[in-house]
Amino acid sequence: MTLRPWRRLLAAAATAGTVLIAAGVVGLTGGTASAATAGCGKTPTLRDGTYTIQSGGQNRSYILRLPGNYSNSRAYRLVVGLHWLNGSANDVVGNGFYGLQQRAENSAIFVAPQGLDAGWANTGGRDVTLVDDILRVVENDLCVDPAQRFALGFSYGGAMSYALACARPTVFRAVAPIAGAQLSGCAGGTQPVAYFGIHGIRDSVLNISQGRAIRDTFVRANGCTAQNPPEPAQNSGTHITTAYAGCRAGYPVQWAAHDGDHVPLPTDRNASTSWVSAEVWRFFTQFGSTTPPSSPAPGPSTPGPTTPAPGTGACRATATVNAWNNGLTSNITVTNTGSAALNGWAVAFTLPAGQSITGGWSATYSPTSGRVTATNVSYNASLAPGASVSFGFQATHTGNSGAPSTYALNGSACTTA
Repeated sequence: MTLRPWRRLLAAAATAGTVLIAAGVVGLTGGTASAATAGCGKTPTLRDGTYTIQSGGQNRSYILRLPGNYSNSRAYRLVVGLHWLNGSANDVVGNGFYGLQQRAENSAIFVAPQGLDAGWANTGGRDVTLVDDILRVVENDLCVDPAQRFALGFSYGGAMSYALACARPTVFRAVAPIAGAQLSGCAGGTQPVAYFGIHGIRDSVLNISQGRAIRDTFVRANGCTAQNPPEPAQNSGTHITTAYAGCRAGYPVQWAAHDGDHVPLPTDRNASTSWVSAEVWRFFTQFGSTTPPSSPAPGPSTPGPTTPAPGTGACRATATVNAWNNGLTSNITVTNTGSAALNGWAVAFTLPAGQSITGGWSATYSPTSGRVTATNVSYNASLAPGASVSFGFQATHTGNSGAPSTYALNGSACTTA
C-alpha cells in the first residue's frame, strides 16, 4: 500500500483546518433505534457490488459486501470503512475493511463509501449526508441491527469516522479512527460514543498530538477519568492499549499508541500480522444488540450514570485462582441468568493491581491489565439462558494474586458468587 504521495496534501489539510461540518444536522434515526431495520424479512435486491447514489445533488458511490450466508431474518452488524486521502473504496475492500471482514465470519454487512476528490473534506456536512443516504438505502433493503453500527478509517478516513461520531452519536455505536485528526470537522462531540483511537508515536503526517486531541473529545463526552495513558518508547517495536477508567457505562474509550509512523495496519516487531483488526473487532463486538442509553453524557456538575450499559440482563460470575510465587492461573465461569440467548459475548472484568495476562484459553483478551475484556472465540459464541461459559488465563503478579472483580457481560453488571 503506497501512502507517501499524499503526505504533503494531508499535512496541509491538517494545518489549514478543513471546513467543518455544518452544525445542527439531525441524526439518521432521530435519536431512537428501532428493533430492526425495514429490510428485515424482505427479499433483498442489493448484492455485493458498487452502487451509485444521489446525495446532496451529486452522484456518489459506495461498495457493498454482504455476509456469505446472508439471511433476512437475522439483524446484522453494519461496518462503514473509510479510505485515506487519495485512496478509494476499492482500497478499503482490498484490505478487507482493515482486516475486519475476515474477523466478522459472516456476522456483518460492510460498506465502503467513496469520498469526493479521494478525500473527506465534508464541506457543509456533505459526507455525513452521504453516509446517512447510504444507510437509508442499505437498511431499507437489508436486515441491520440499529444498535450495532460502527465506523473506522485510516488518516483522512479516521478523521471522517471521528466526524461521524460527533455528528451521529445516536447512529453509530462505536468508532475506531486510525491515525486520525480533526480534518473533517466535528458537528457536536458532546454526546457519548464508544471510541477506540489508534496512533503512531512517530507519525510524520499527522502528529500523535492530533490523535490525542480528538480522542479527548470522547474522553470528556463519555465521562471518563482524564489521564495520560502510557505510550511505547521509540524503537521498542511494540504497542500499548489502554482502557480508560470511569467512563459512562456502555461507552468505553480505548487508546492504542504504537511505535510506528503513519500506517493503517501497524505490526509489532517480529510479528507477521497487524494487531489492529483483532483489537478493533473485540472493541466493536463487546456491545450487545440492545439500544444504548440516549441520555446526555455526565458533565462536570452531573452525577455519574445510573442507566445500565446495553447488554443481556442478568449474569453471574465466579473465579478460581491458582497462584504461585509471581504467577497465577484464573478460571472464570459466567452464567447467563437473563432471558435472552446470546450469539456472541464479551465479559469485562478488573484485574487486581500488578497482574498482567500472559496467555489465555477459550477467549481472546484485551488489554492485558487493568480493565480487561474477554471475548468469545468461534466455538463458544452461543450462550443460552441459564447456560454457562468457562474461560481462563495465566498472568504474572507482583504480590496480589486475588481474583478479578466487577464483572460485566455485554455491558451488564454480573453478580459474583
